[in-house]
Amino acid sequence: MLLTASRVRRSLNTFDEVTPMNLADERIQRFLGSRPVVVLATLQADGAPLAMPMWFIHDTTDIAMITIEGTQKVRNLRRDPRVCVVAEAGGDPGSEGGVRGVSVHGRAEFVTDATERKALADRFLTKYHPRVEQLWSGRVMPPDRLAFRIRPDRVRSWGLN
Repeated sequence: MLLTASRVRRSLNTFDEVTPMNLADERIQRFLGSRPVVVLATLQADGAPLAMPMWFIHDTTDIAMITIEGTQKVRNLRRDPRVCVVAEAGGDPGSEGGVRGVSVHGRAEFVTDATERKALADRFLTKYHPRVEQLWSGRVMPPDRLAFRIRPDRVRSWGLN
């Protein structure tokens, strides 16, 4: 597809129209519900970002993830809980839908309560069935897994209007 000046201008305007929102917004909920993976960015000790694709679940108050103990992202989160999560869709900026997305800046909090961990694990098993069950060799979260929630400080979106 040939990108005309008006298409380029329209796609660039998508990025100019970054809208402050919150997770409870129905457009954010619908968009996040359509995404299987987000990108989690944590801060390394030297301040450089570490960005990793992650499976996730969300509700109107936070985003939750499960990872393996001992990974670099876990070390980063223990040292500095500040994170950014990005979910995006699109690709061809000149296409009708353009580029759409959500970014969430916030702080990660590890989930230690056994009941809450089980509830999160059950939601992961439902969303990512049967893959999580295969990875975990069953329906119980392995002991080397850590669950954490991201409490948003700032939520922004683009292209969802």
